[in-house]
Amino acid sequence: MSQRSGQEDPERYLFVDRAVVYNPATQADWTAKKLVWIPSERHGFETASIREERGDEVVVELAENGKKAVVNKDDIQKMNPPKFSKVEDMAELTCLNEASVLHNLKDRYYSGLIYTYSGLFCVVINPYKNLPIYSENIIDMYRGKKRHEMPPHIYAISESAYRCMLQDREDQSILCTGESGAGKTENTKKVIQYLAHVASSHKGRKDHNVPESPKPVKPQGELERQLLQANPILESFGNAKTVKNDNSSRFGKFIRINFDVTGYIVGANIETYLLEKSRAIRQAKDERTFHIFYQLLAGAGEHLKSDLLLEGFNSYRFLSNGNIPIPGQQDKDNFQETMEAMHIMSFSHEEILAMLKVVSSVLQFGNIIFKKERNTDQASMPENTAAQKLCHLLGMNVMEFTRAILSPRIKVGRDYVQKAQTKEQADFAVEALAKATYERLFRWLVHRINKALDRTKRQGASFIGILDIAGFEIFQLNSFEQLCINYTNEKLQQLFNHTMFILEQEEYQREGIEWSFIDFGLDLQPCIDLIERPANPPGVLALLDEECWFPKATDKTFVDKLIQEQGTHTKFQKPRQLKDKADFCIIHYAGRVDYKADEWLMKNMDPLNDNVATLLHQSTDKFVAELWKDVDRIVGLDQVAGMNETAFGATYKTKKGMFRTVGQLYKESLTKLMATLRNTNPNFVRCIIPNHEKRAGKLEPHLVLDQLRCNGVLEGIRICRQGFPNRIVFQEFRQRYEILTPNAIPKGFMDGKQACERMIRALELDPNLFRIGQSKIFFRTGVLAQLEEERDLKITDIIIYFQSVCRGYLARKAFAKKQQQLSALKVLQRNCAAYLKLRHWQWWRLFTKVKPLLQVTRQEEEMQAKDEELVKVKERQLKVENELVEMERKHQQLLEEKNILAEQLQAETELFAEAEEMRARLAAKKQELEEILHDLESRVEEEEERNQSMQNEKKKMQSHIQDLEEQLDEEEAARQKLQLEKVTAEAKIKKMEEDILLLEDQNSKFLKEKKLLDDRIGEMTSQLTEEEEKAKNLGKVKNKQEMMMVDLEERLKKEEKTRQELEKAKRKLDAETTDLQDQIAELQAQIDELKIQLAKKEEELQAALARSDEEAVQKNNALKQVRELQAQLSELQEDLESEKVSRSKAEKLKRDLSEELEALKTELEDTLDTTAAQQELRTKREQEVAELKKAIDEETKNHEAQIQDMRQRHGTALEELSEQLDQAKRFKANLEKNKQSLESDNRELSSEVKGLQQAKTESEHKRKKLEAQLQEFMARATEGERAKGELAERSHKLQTELDNVSALLEEAEKKGIKLTKDAGSLDSQLQDTQELLQEETRQKLNLSSRIRQLEEEKNTLLEQQEEDEEARRNLEKQLQTVQSQLFETKKKLEDDVGAMDSLEETKRKLQKDVELTSQRLEEKAMAMDKMEKTKNRLQQELDDLMVDLDHQRQIVSNLEKKQKKFDQMLAEEKTISARYAEERDRAEAEAREKETKALSMARALEEALEAKEELERFNKQLRTEMEDLMSSKDDVGKNVHELEKSKRTLEQQVDEMRTQLEELEDELQATEDAKLRLEVNMQAMKAQFDRDLQARDEQGEEKKRALVKQVREMEAELEDERKQRAMAIAAKKKLEMDLSDLEGQMEAANKGRDEAIKQLRKLQAQMKDYQRELEEARASRDEIFTQSKENEKKLKGLEAEILQLQEDHAASERARRHAEQERDELADEISSSASGKSSLLDEKRRLEARISQLEEELEEEQSNMELLNDRFRKTTMQVDTLNTELTGERSAAQKSENARQQMERQNKELKAKLGELEGAVKSKFKASIAALEAKILQLEEQLEQEAKERGAANKIVRRTEKKLKEVVMQVEDERRHADQYKEQLEKANSRMKQLKRQLEEAEEEATRANASRRKLQRELDDATEASEGLTREVNSLKNRLRRGGPVSSFSSSSRSGRRNLNLDGASVDLSDDDADSRASDLNDTQASNVE
Repeated sequence: MSQRSGQEDPERYLFVDRAVVYNPATQADWTAKKLVWIPSERHGFETASIREERGDEVVVELAENGKKAVVNKDDIQKMNPPKFSKVEDMAELTCLNEASVLHNLKDRYYSGLIYTYSGLFCVVINPYKNLPIYSENIIDMYRGKKRHEMPPHIYAISESAYRCMLQDREDQSILCTGESGAGKTENTKKVIQYLAHVASSHKGRKDHNVPESPKPVKPQGELERQLLQANPILESFGNAKTVKNDNSSRFGKFIRINFDVTGYIVGANIETYLLEKSRAIRQAKDERTFHIFYQLLAGAGEHLKSDLLLEGFNSYRFLSNGNIPIPGQQDKDNFQETMEAMHIMSFSHEEILAMLKVVSSVLQFGNIIFKKERNTDQASMPENTAAQKLCHLLGMNVMEFTRAILSPRIKVGRDYVQKAQTKEQADFAVEALAKATYERLFRWLVHRINKALDRTKRQGASFIGILDIAGFEIFQLNSFEQLCINYTNEKLQQLFNHTMFILEQEEYQREGIEWSFIDFGLDLQPCIDLIERPANPPGVLALLDEECWFPKATDKTFVDKLIQEQGTHTKFQKPRQLKDKADFCIIHYAGRVDYKADEWLMKNMDPLNDNVATLLHQSTDKFVAELWKDVDRIVGLDQVAGMNETAFGATYKTKKGMFRTVGQLYKESLTKLMATLRNTNPNFVRCIIPNHEKRAGKLEPHLVLDQLRCNGVLEGIRICRQGFPNRIVFQEFRQRYEILTPNAIPKGFMDGKQACERMIRALELDPNLFRIGQSKIFFRTGVLAQLEEERDLKITDIIIYFQSVCRGYLARKAFAKKQQQLSALKVLQRNCAAYLKLRHWQWWRLFTKVKPLLQVTRQEEEMQAKDEELVKVKERQLKVENELVEMERKHQQLLEEKNILAEQLQAETELFAEAEEMRARLAAKKQELEEILHDLESRVEEEEERNQSMQNEKKKMQSHIQDLEEQLDEEEAARQKLQLEKVTAEAKIKKMEEDILLLEDQNSKFLKEKKLLDDRIGEMTSQLTEEEEKAKNLGKVKNKQEMMMVDLEERLKKEEKTRQELEKAKRKLDAETTDLQDQIAELQAQIDELKIQLAKKEEELQAALARSDEEAVQKNNALKQVRELQAQLSELQEDLESEKVSRSKAEKLKRDLSEELEALKTELEDTLDTTAAQQELRTKREQEVAELKKAIDEETKNHEAQIQDMRQRHGTALEELSEQLDQAKRFKANLEKNKQSLESDNRELSSEVKGLQQAKTESEHKRKKLEAQLQEFMARATEGERAKGELAERSHKLQTELDNVSALLEEAEKKGIKLTKDAGSLDSQLQDTQELLQEETRQKLNLSSRIRQLEEEKNTLLEQQEEDEEARRNLEKQLQTVQSQLFETKKKLEDDVGAMDSLEETKRKLQKDVELTSQRLEEKAMAMDKMEKTKNRLQQELDDLMVDLDHQRQIVSNLEKKQKKFDQMLAEEKTISARYAEERDRAEAEAREKETKALSMARALEEALEAKEELERFNKQLRTEMEDLMSSKDDVGKNVHELEKSKRTLEQQVDEMRTQLEELEDELQATEDAKLRLEVNMQAMKAQFDRDLQARDEQGEEKKRALVKQVREMEAELEDERKQRAMAIAAKKKLEMDLSDLEGQMEAANKGRDEAIKQLRKLQAQMKDYQRELEEARASRDEIFTQSKENEKKLKGLEAEILQLQEDHAASERARRHAEQERDELADEISSSASGKSSLLDEKRRLEARISQLEEELEEEQSNMELLNDRFRKTTMQVDTLNTELTGERSAAQKSENARQQMERQNKELKAKLGELEGAVKSKFKASIAALEAKILQLEEQLEQEAKERGAANKIVRRTEKKLKEVVMQVEDERRHADQYKEQLEKANSRMKQLKRQLEEAEEEATRANASRRKLQRELDDATEASEGLTREVNSLKNRLRRGGPVSSFSSSSRSGRRNLNLDGASVDLSDDDADSRASDLNDTQASNVE
């Protein structure tokens, strides 16, 4: 399949031309001819039309050639209407059959449409040519689109998988299967390409990547690039050329691409299956081994060839067909691509070399030749050169290897014995080792790629898996590999059936359709069980593993055991004849497959020579030892020897545990794969090969049909047929088929569903053929085709009727015309006859002449009168026109005057109204202002009084306020200083951050430079390889010339002169080569010296670095100590300063208070004589002062508390800073580590630079060229950017213009609205003016005086009107322009509206999708009601059972009818014997079939029971896990949810198992009943047969009596049967009752569980509320504490950060200087190496000169050899012609072989049928002969069988009892679970109590805080009380002073107050909680007390 897009239109290969499909002619042809499909050998199926029906046969006429043929009715397949031609989804076909599917695929393929949907499948047919449908444009076209919106494509599948993964968060898988050459690998590549393009995480880095590498880099990131490059590596090692396919994948792979939450690719993983390793040692004709062998031999250089000991293609035995080239591909180029891919995947050079060594060693294995010794069978190795090469490559000892191969040590019993090997054994051992080595290499390679693609840092949220695996394979004889592939495909088909079944069920459930649920996945289970079942009975793989353990087991014993164990299986068949090559057959879903069991045991065990394996494990090569690390698990030679020779199995033990067979390993890997696939949403891609000739546009029908069968497409169609595959929306159904039911739907609106129901009723369709859903109507297959046919017939009838009506109308019209013509003819005839009679009559002649003369005079008079009348009318008209013009002019003048007056009137009325409103407002305002004035005057008087009183107070207060303001100013100054310091610190931090960013930029620049250097190194290496290749090519030329010289010596022995010259030349060349070798040795010595010097320098560097590191560590420690001491110092200084400030404040306050006291004393003494009013004022002022002081005290206390908080915060900030310091140190240590890694990288770079010095000059030339190219690219990029900018400007301009136009539009619309409003107002004004005019006539006299005044105003208004009219005209012009613009914009708007409509439609669709998703969510939410649904299901099953009972009753009635008929049969005595014999044979065959069925059903029942037990165990395990999870504390809700999910799934599984069990039991019971009936009939028939035999000797009456007795016996047996059935029904009812009880108990348990969950959720919600309240309380408390701490924290933190950043900056500068020094040193080294390089270049030039001389000599020799070359060319031409003829003959032979194979298949099938027929005939004859002899024996056997069956029935009863007990046990388990849930509830309650305790503790803490606050409040209250006491004393003193008491008491009281205060102070000092903070409080209280 193609990867490149051509020049063709890609839509031609994607979209169907619907005009061709909807062709009415083809529709009419289909309906008229009744076209059908009939089978054809050549075309698969041919079109034909039905001509005649003859019972079971039909006569048809072929459409192609018109021949008639008779076909069986069953072979005819219906044809779809032409409407369904080239349909994109074949599930939509109304006739789903093989012919329709094949025809649709063929039509699409011939039209270039290779992709087609078939339900869930996407079918792909290989086009064998490049199609332009894989470009980036196509990717963008499919991106973001839904599957049904676009035509079928692999991109649509990828997009739907990607979108489902992102939206549903569900893992996806894409399964690609098909035959070899069908295009699986190419489609897988396309999927990866699409996902890498869509989900790349480095899309925007395209511009950044341009300067880094000279090649244009794709936009994908590194990971996506690696993911795309993993394919070439896997293809070279795992793909090969086969007959069918040039690049066939010889292994299966599952690529898992991981995505993160945002949808970007974050990693990938590849798993491989079934590598065809046997291809490494032998290949079929015209086939190749794996590509890597040919690539290595063709693409390896001379140096690599010498290292890997490679030879030519024909010298290797394992390359069976030598070098077979692939057309269109070069192995050499592919080798280079593989190597580049390995480099991209970051494979090291050593790894690549080691891998290539292993590849070479695999080839060398084949060159080891063994010979048989003369006298013995022992093998010997005559020549060990190949063995030496092999051992050299794999790192082994040659002697040990030869010993291990020829005479290995084998364990016999307890001893080891050396056993000589035969030639065959040695060859087998070598081949097995070669295969195992290659397989291990491939496994290692896949593991290495996975390691490269794995990204552990970014874990994937979900993944998309792509499975590329071989499809179903049916060859003539199939081996073990085909069994594994077919087993895989069975599992995958089962997965498809299951998913399709689920989707169908969901669709039916969503639409609310009644549907009996069927799991189609179970159809494939018997075949899967036959292959994989472990026991009871064991399957094919289990038996194979079992046989591998037995010593004398062979393939024949395995086959015998398989036939013995599985001989009766329905899907297993024995070989029919002894001549059959097949050993056994398995009936798969795709067909019957014959298997040949040759070497199956060896293939399953895969034995190896364990001696050689241990040698490989102990290899000196680490890579080889790594490959063979699992030596302990291989199957050794002792096992194989035991199998072939010994009779005892005691020696059958491996070294360290059990070996794993190939079957076991494959089964495990397949189960893992299926588990992952089941957990994903699968998408199916089926690839089909159209022909084996690789020709484009050719499709072989039989080949495609076989593949459709094998791929499961037809199986999917079978499943579709079971349901209702055709579905139509109600509206479409009504629209299309309403024509069939014209009167069913009444006129008017009706809901679509009701309309469809009425239509269906009118159509009288069978209810089984359709279902009506919520939005669609569903039909079974073929119903729509029938409706289409009826519709076409109806339309044809209507059209025929229409045509008949039209024809009748036209005929009637023509008839009427003819009648008119006839009557006209009669009139003409009559007139002509009259004229002929009158023409000769004289009076007639006179009359004809006089008649015109009678009216001439009158005509002139009439003309004159008419002229006069005309003139008068014209004059009147002119007068009327003049009057009209005058009246119109007057009317216009009056209108104008009227309008002017109306406008004046309106203006005056408006002015008047405004004036009145103004007057009213002014009056109101005047009143309000007067009131306000009165209020203000009263207030002013009051305020003046208050002002006088306040001014007095103000003067006194100002002094106090000034003091406070000074304090505030000081505090503000301090705060401003702090803010300034904060600003400076922030500026410094910003600077430091900028410096850090600069450093990071420098670091990134260094990294980029490093990447550039890496790229350059890569270029250098590629250039080096190119140079090496050139040198190798020169060497090849030299070798060719030498070969030519040898040929010349052989052919031209006679020419002695030429031979001598050649010998001389040869000697010269030898001498020169020796010189060259010497020079090379000298160069190598120089290189070694340089390496030694480098190593010395590196050691010195490392020592210097170590010293610098130690010094840096010491310096850092010192700096740490200094910082810590500085921090301590700063803290102490701050504490000192704060204490000094507080003391100074206290002293200041003390002084102020003392001054105030003295002033008060003086005032008291001065104001003794003042009045009482002043004293009251003083007391008020003193109270206010006291209040102010209290406020000040409170503020000081708050301030001190804030200071304390600030200190605490300061401590916490210090701790945080120390933590940040530690983090910075860690960061610095990380930086130092990075520095060390960079230094090591620098060292590596220096060493690489020294190695690359030789190629520097050439690289500089290339670099210049590339730089020029880069500049060109940059220029192009700039041009592109300019163009982009211009486009952006244009778009911006257009946008602005659009905006302007829209604004103008809006303005115009507004103006239009205004104008309409104005028009309306004018109309209303007109009416008003008319009324006013009437009033004006009355008021004219009054207004005459006013008119004079208004005339002047009128003139002004007229001028204004003229101006307005001009403005209006301008506006009208603008309006016209705007209207034109509006018209244009409307057009644009209409276009935009169309786009908007489409967008709205998409929006509606999206809304519908959203609604659908919401419905789905609701449906998922309703999953809790599934138990009720299961109950309904059980009731339905009960109904089904009742139906079965009715069916059984019908059977009984039929039997009774048969009994009646039996009496009639008595008369037919002669024919009875033959009939009974035949019936007996049939009954025996049916009985055998029933017995086999019964046995298979019993086995299935047992298997189901076992599976149920296993499920119950699994259920119990899951429940225990659920309990553990429920008991976990953190994720209770999640675990409950997950457990509920798991429980639901388990319950569903249990229900399904129950239903299956019940179905199986019912089937068993039915089969047993049928068997009993058959046996009864058998007995009756046998007895009758005996009596008939006796009747030949006896009379007829005795016969009749015997028959009567027999009838009575049958009646008795029938009654017994009825009784037994009644008993069984009663037992069944009991069981159903028990089941219903158990279901009730289950429901009760579930309700209890739900209630427990609800209580848990409530408690969790309460707990969350409590936690929130707690957190809010804590947050509020923390906020209160943290407000005052923040400033100091920030300050100190910022200072510490500044210091730290300064130090970091200094350290980074040192590191930068150090790096610059290293760079300078490296530059010096490069310059020094450049000088050495120049000397090497000189030597190279000398060598080139020498080579040129040699080339000249060679040219001279070539001139002599041209004649020989001409002859050689002629011979080669002849050989080519012969080859072409040979290839043609081969292709013809291959075709004939294919035809022969087909004929052989047909022949075999016919022979098989013949054999079956012969066997059947023989068996019938033998049975009829032996029936009489074996009658008595059969009767006895039947009796025994009946006894056995009774025992089996008893067993079934016991089993049902066991089941009942198990169900009871389940109920008990569920009760236990309920108890556990209760315990969990109690645990949750206990946890809640703990949380409540924590809450209470928190509340206690809060109460403690409140208590401490209350204590402080009490202290405050005490202080206030003390101050109040002091104030009372002051008042008492004042009173005494007033009374004239002594002043001395005042001083004493003050002293006592002071003493008390001192005492209080002492008590406070004694408490000493925080003495420093309380000092100021004490001073304040003292001062207040003194007052």
